[in-house]
Formats: sequence, C-alpha cells, structure tokens
Amino acid sequence: MKKLFILCFAFFTLASQAQFGKDPIINLENFQKSRVHWGFYLGFNFYDFQFDYKSITEDLEVKNTTGFNVGLIGNLRLHENIDLRFEPGLYYTERNLIYPEITDPVDRFREVKSTYIHFPLLVKFSSKRFGNVRPYLVGGVSRSLNLSSFEDSPDDNESDVFRMKKWTNNYELGFGVDLYLEYFIFSPSIRGVFSMNDELVRDKDPNSQWTSNIDAMRTRGVFLNFSFH
Repeated sequence: MKKLFILCFAFFTLASQAQFGKDPIINLENFQKSRVHWGFYLGFNFYDFQFDYKSITEDLEVKNTTGFNVGLIGNLRLHENIDLRFEPGLYYTERNLIYPEITDPVDRFREVKSTYIHFPLLVKFSSKRFGNVRPYLVGGVSRSLNLSSFEDSPDDNESDVFRMKKWTNNYELGFGVDLYLEYFIFSPSIRGVFSMNDELVRDKDPNSQWTSNIDAMRTRGVFLNFSFH
C-alpha cells in the first residue's frame, strides 16, 4: 500500500510539472462547460472495520487486503465550480478478523469477503483551472449493497459463517485533480468512506464469543480511483 501511494504521488508530480510548463497548450478548453458528461473509473480500495465494545476488552485485529473497484460516472454541472456526480460501481474486498481472546486457532479467525455494489451521490467543488490542471474536493453520501453479507443465512459463527447486514449507509470525503490531456481528462482521486450504521448480524446465541461483546461494527475505508472522462 505504501509503495502504491509513492507511485501515485510521483505520477501526480510529473503530470503536474508537464501541465504547468511555460505557456502550456490548453487542452479541451470547453470541456468543463458541458452540462452533462460521462466517464468511468478503475481503482483500489483499502477497507477496515471500526468496533465499539459493550465492555472493556482487547481489540479485535483486522487484517485487510487491497481490493479493486470499477464503475461508471455521470456528471451534472450545477455551477462553474460545482458538479453533482453519481458513481455506481462494483467494489471487491477481503478483511480477516482475529479474536485475541479465543485460543482455538480455527475459532479465533474469521474471513470476511465482501462484494459491494456501491451507489455514491457526490458533490464536487472544483477550483479555478490552472493551465491543464484543476484540483477539487468531493463529498457526499452513499449506499452499499453487500452481495456477500450472509445476512439471511441460517448458519452463524458456530458454523464458521460471519454475517453482516446487506445494506450500509455511508458518508464520503475526498480530493483529487483533473488533468486535461489532449483527448480526455484523467482524474486521480483519494476518498475516505465511513459507515453510519452498525453492520453486524449477531449470532443466535446471546453469549456468543464472536458477537456478544460487540456493540457496533462499522466499515471504514479508503478509495484510490483513476477516472477517465
């Protein structure tokens, strides 16, 4: 993950230097005046969990992996510097939970694979364009459908099935930069996503060693997307 961010930073720097040269050729000069435009994105995600506990205990360990994203972009210009965006996409991730207070090596480990259909509605606030570069901030709300939630499964952790709720509501905040190239706009961005509701489905046993002490479990994540318009 650290190497990925270093590579991205280097790319942003080189791209910006190329665009900020003396008297640069202005690419796609009228593109930002379009009322509606479309695009797509590819990217990576880094999902985690935040836990609240009913009583003091040793924190669950979350080992996350790098997932991937793919989706479409619909952009509606509301103002010279404000756009409304809808960015539906497919997000795949995997998180592994380790329960430190459980001694059995099988019971203390839970694999949580998630495939989300993600529906974000975002507002984009863009700065003034500098040559072929235009930084922006973005924020909004989203709703996610977890296709791998097992919410309706009759089994639970006693059968090695970790259950989550299908639907999650989130808020998102991030920033990025539009790079106006000769034929298209390349727009790398970083965005944080924060769940607003408890996603855990409790086990049938009220004294379950896996869920009884968890008051709330919420998703936290970072999206690194590369958009093309």
